[in-house]
Amino acid sequence: MRRAYAEGGLAEEDLAATWPAQFAVWLADAVRAGIAEPNAMVLATASADGAPSARTVLLKGFDERGFVLYTNLGSRKGRDAAANPRASLVFPWIGLQRQVLVTGAVERVGAAESDAYFASRPRGAQLGALASPQGATIAAREELLAAMADLERRHPDGTAIPRPEHWGGLRVVPATVEFWQGRPNRLHDRLSFGLQGDGTWTVQRLAP
Repeated sequence: MRRAYAEGGLAEEDLAATWPAQFAVWLADAVRAGIAEPNAMVLATASADGAPSARTVLLKGFDERGFVLYTNLGSRKGRDAAANPRASLVFPWIGLQRQVLVTGAVERVGAAESDAYFASRPRGAQLGALASPQGATIAAREELLAAMADLERRHPDGTAIPRPEHWGGLRVVPATVEFWQGRPNRLHDRLSFGLQGDGTWTVQRLAP
């Protein structure tokens, strides 16, 4: 199950000036390459007492402020973010022999931004956010289907569906953003942007 990584390299002179610019380049490469779910990322959080958990979620936006996802805020990841607002992300673009690894703080996305994104979602996804008590124990799938059918009756086509209070955005505000490119003999390229105390970013090469 071992394979050589020889698709390319990552040199300092090829790196964009900022991590958002470099991430945009690599995300576009993943889209062009046909990577399945190129905006999929592994989100790792921990509870107040340090119990870790991880899951795959979808990136819904990024800029210099960080990486945004949306979720039921009463879910485990939502509770973790409230109790221990730190997280890490991994974008596993295995087909390109690349990863992006992020560490940083977690903050809530503002209500207006969450409202705007919720309104842009397909109607079924909006109703699903209302129907599912994410992470809670349920007796059977039929419980979800019954809740969904009830919501469809209460919110017929053409009526607006308000964003539930328990649903919104989380932003991972990065302290480090590492760009990892596989290389032969496991001598991978790892270039990491790190946030300094004065608000500037520096780039370091890390040993593989």
